[in-house]
Amino acid sequence: MNLTPSQKRYLRGLAHNLKPVILTGNKGLTPALIKELSNALDQHELVKVKLGDDRDERKTQIVELATAARAECVQSIGRVACFYRRNEEQPKLALPR
Repeated sequence: MNLTPSQKRYLRGLAHNLKPVILTGNKGLTPALIKELSNALDQHELVKVKLGDDRDERKTQIVELATAARAECVQSIGRVACFYRRNEEQPKLALPR
């Protein structure tokens, strides 16, 4: 899934008011955490995730989460990243073209 810059900008605006739904703990990325992220994306399509403290580890976690959940990273600021995956059966967000 490739988002255009205008679609990413639109999603960043929607994500601004969201609270992080997924919090990574001391164990890092576990299969259970990835499953929860996938479930949250199925329900909400746009999800904020709060990541760990290490900067280099955060970058790899963002890439791993995006590939494991088949999602697109919309934004990453500090310890928080926003992910988007369209729900093909019941889309909730209408993206601009």
